Amino acid sequence: RSLSSGSDGESRLARVLRERFPRAASVRVVDISGGCGAMYEVHVESEEFRGKRTVQQHQMVNEALSEEIKHMHGLRIFTSTPKP
Repeated sequence: RSLSSGSDGESRLARVLRERFPRAASVRVVDISGGCGAMYEVHVESEEFRGKRTVQQHQMVNEALSEEIKHMHGLRIFTSTPKP
């Protein structure tokens, strides 16, 4: 599975993240490769991250995207918990 088209890749990654983090308040995926689908930036705000260190949150995202990551050159991950 290639993530060649930017918008297709963004949609696919966002769908995978929403399935993995159903309580996410926000999921945003941006193709930062200039449109070739080789590098993405993901922002996930989810209650599932509460009480976890940043590295643990990023590991959760990496695990969720493990298949997609195989086709990428790079991935920037930003995670947070919803503000009360």
